[in-house]
Amino acid sequence: MTLREACVRAGAWLEANGVEEGRSHAERLLLHALGIDRAALLFGRDDLLPEAKGEEWRAMVRRRATGEPLQYVIGEEWFYGRPFAVTPAVLIPRPETELLVEAVLAAADRLWPAAAGEALPEGAGSGISEQPADPGCSSAAVPTVVDVGTGSGAIAVTLAAQRPAWRLFASDLSPDALEVARANAARHGAAGRVSFTQGDLLAPFVASGGRIDVLVSNPPYIPAADMPELQREVRDFEPHLALVGGTDGLDPYRRMLEQLPLLPAMPRIVAFELGMGQPRIVAEMMREMGAWDDIRIIVDYNGIERHIVAINSAAESDGN
Repeated sequence: MTLREACVRAGAWLEANGVEEGRSHAERLLLHALGIDRAALLFGRDDLLPEAKGEEWRAMVRRRATGEPLQYVIGEEWFYGRPFAVTPAVLIPRPETELLVEAVLAAADRLWPAAAGEALPEGAGSGISEQPADPGCSSAAVPTVVDVGTGSGAIAVTLAAQRPAWRLFASDLSPDALEVARANAARHGAAGRVSFTQGDLLAPFVASGGRIDVLVSNPPYIPAADMPELQREVRDFEPHLALVGGTDGLDPYRRMLEQLPLLPAMPRIVAFELGMGQPRIVAEMMREMGAWDDIRIIVDYNGIERHIVAINSAAESDGN
């Protein structure tokens, strides 16, 4: 059987088993098994499928046919131009979350322009080391950024890679998720610049008494009653701990907003990812708090209101 025949047959079988885009998934699994890129596959499409690799590939195809996500089968997904390891302990990074990262980068660069480049600002080296500083040790020129519910670490590691001067901290309730996040930080050269801690939402940071300049979070936001209606890839394989946000999906947001006043100061930037129909509700909660003068809702690639970015720009002139 040639490589082309293998992809055609496997793709048809996957689609018969309820997998959308079965042909492309069969092809991607074959690329992974053979360790080649798509150009090499196209060039060698009439080559015979190596028997030594064929069984490994067929086993992956069988896993995908059960509904197991492609990313778990191959063990990674790309996010913001970088490959991230993923396991069933973490959510698979989604393209729309890249928009949240871009919004945080843009907003923080306006408030902390000295930390916007790839080089560290002069005199801002403390905290950017093998052991990141305590969140309370903040400098006016460098923001302390916290990613709550980090999962695979995609947000925190990307921010650390894009802005080496920033002080990054990330938390997750799941120790298994933190293990994946630490591995991804090491993979992308950010192990010494992201400090990971286990805990529920903002609780670890409230306990430490540290200041947070930027809070970013993609917490669980799916209403419990909606779980049975989700795609089987999500419902049956992705971690429910990272999916379900209570009865209406808003519990994590309410709790974080309740925790924020317990910090030494309100974060200058708060950025959330949310589910369909949720951003306007949470934005109104945030407006009632009166801590931010600019609260924006960002639309994702499908035209769905997906993110909130709240900014306190009033303190810009005081150098903080």
